[in-house]
Amino acid sequence: MGHGTPPRWVWVLLGASVLGVSSAGALFQHVNDVPPLLRASWRLQLTSLVLLPLFVHQWRGSNAATKEAYLRPRTWLLLGASGVALAAHFGAWVASLDQTTLTHSLLFVTAHPLVIVLGMGLLSPFVVSIRRPVRREWAGAFVCFVGAGLTLLDTGGEQGDQTATLLGDGLAFAGAIFVVGYIVVGRILRSWMPIFLYAFPVTALAAVLLLPASCLLEPQAAAFGWLGWVDGAYFIWFLLLALAAGLLGHTGLNTCLRYLSPLVVSVAVTLEPVLGSMIGWLLFDSGVPGRWTWVGGLVLVAGLLLVVVASENITSNQANNENNTP
Repeated sequence: MGHGTPPRWVWVLLGASVLGVSSAGALFQHVNDVPPLLRASWRLQLTSLVLLPLFVHQWRGSNAATKEAYLRPRTWLLLGASGVALAAHFGAWVASLDQTTLTHSLLFVTAHPLVIVLGMGLLSPFVVSIRRPVRREWAGAFVCFVGAGLTLLDTGGEQGDQTATLLGDGLAFAGAIFVVGYIVVGRILRSWMPIFLYAFPVTALAAVLLLPASCLLEPQAAAFGWLGWVDGAYFIWFLLLALAAGLLGHTGLNTCLRYLSPLVVSVAVTLEPVLGSMIGWLLFDSGVPGRWTWVGGLVLVAGLLLVVVASENITSNQANNENNTP
């Protein structure tokens, strides 16, 4: 993170990046005539093409030590694991958008901070390198569970032309579980690996893995073709997904981390369900959430904020202690 007052443009970029990430759900739901796994693959295919020249540029500018580390088998095992996790995340999440309301899907797929706390609680007794969650993180997790329970009271309710279902909400939460693998591997590799050297192979692998999955599970996918996004009826929407949600959203957030604390960026991203629902309602007529979704959703987001703030404060304190150690 940079020192001093961040430039004004960083705040503009943060807002644009969060809006870009938040737009993905509504855009995916808008083209729901395409089977979900194929839809997810198309998005990742086009994003990979956008990332490729940036990958080449960073590779050429990397030093010999970075290139040597990049070509090690362990690095590619980790990149492969991250690609599998990203494919599973997108497959489950996009499928959820066909099975539940936009707001429910966004609420449950962004619950990965809760998944991380639960994972730490389960694994910390057995893995020395994993710390135990602190009380504030457990408190936030409890609030998340209360919020999720309240949100589920709207099961069967309609929002636009979608109905909230337990299956759809479960798929969205599965997407949150899978994305933790992508996040964990990213934290390991991004400590030394430039962003596009990480993002391109992982995104490309996820795109490729979703194609055979679509062939096996979605008989209707053959009618659209593996590269069906080139069709004029779909191209603009998947280009928006690649540029707005992919490049602007994720790359923009990584850029903001150079100038802003991870806490600020994490809190901003936690607002995705609210912003994504507004984008769907205003631009795509996705409808207004039901009463219990409003109540439970706000409680769930509050719980996620508690978890994020507690976790980032611990990380910041640990970093300060390490820097002050003689």
